[in-house]
Amino acid sequence: MKPTVLLFDIDGTLVTTGGAGRRAMERAFAVRHGRADACAAFAMAGMTDRLIARAGLNAIGVEPTPHAIDALLAAYLEVRPDEVRQVDDQRYFLHAGMPAAIDAGHARGFAIGLGTGNLRAGAKVKLERVGVWQRFDFGGFGDLHEDRAALIRHGAEQGASRLGVAVGAARVVIIGDTPKDVAAALAMGAECLGVGTSGHSPQSLLEVGATAAFDNLGAPGAREWLLGA
Repeated sequence: MKPTVLLFDIDGTLVTTGGAGRRAMERAFAVRHGRADACAAFAMAGMTDRLIARAGLNAIGVEPTPHAIDALLAAYLEVRPDEVRQVDDQRYFLHAGMPAAIDAGHARGFAIGLGTGNLRAGAKVKLERVGVWQRFDFGGFGDLHEDRAALIRHGAEQGASRLGVAVGAARVVIIGDTPKDVAAALAMGAECLGVGTSGHSPQSLLEVGATAAFDNLGAPGAREWLLGA
């Protein structure tokens, strides 16, 4: 088997957070601009945090300069831990099969990282709540770029480097729950394992180009496919 890099999306893929991220963004807009409704007209799923900030600023007629985006995201990171703490355990949880798949990948010598539109500090807060932050050695995060494909490529290159190979010599698999995850994988020539753990069915993810798709990583055959067994 080729050296293998696995990049996991966070929201809707690894974990469901009970809307903590959206509420934190709404609070940040309210603090900075008095407009908690800035993101009401679009779905955040699959977007990077920087792109969400840009879209929200545009929606309320504020020029999305780098300074305005940075200030908004600083406010967002400040309130995010509080929003995460407030969600009860029934609405904040890891999805089926994820811990076992991560452990199995590590046992095979895979490079296991994150490929997420979350800012790194925000990702840490989200995943520490469910005890898995330390299982990921590297990642492509939303701090790096507004474009999801660009940050996914960065994560893949980091993973390949840890395996001592060029990214083109590795098997790279993106694990995600939205068409945007699939598109990012296709943009860099990676495989994509779709999981129907949010609003998109496995069939709908296959239709937009996912290499394989399952209800979740605990479904029959899902972990075996991921591991190349």
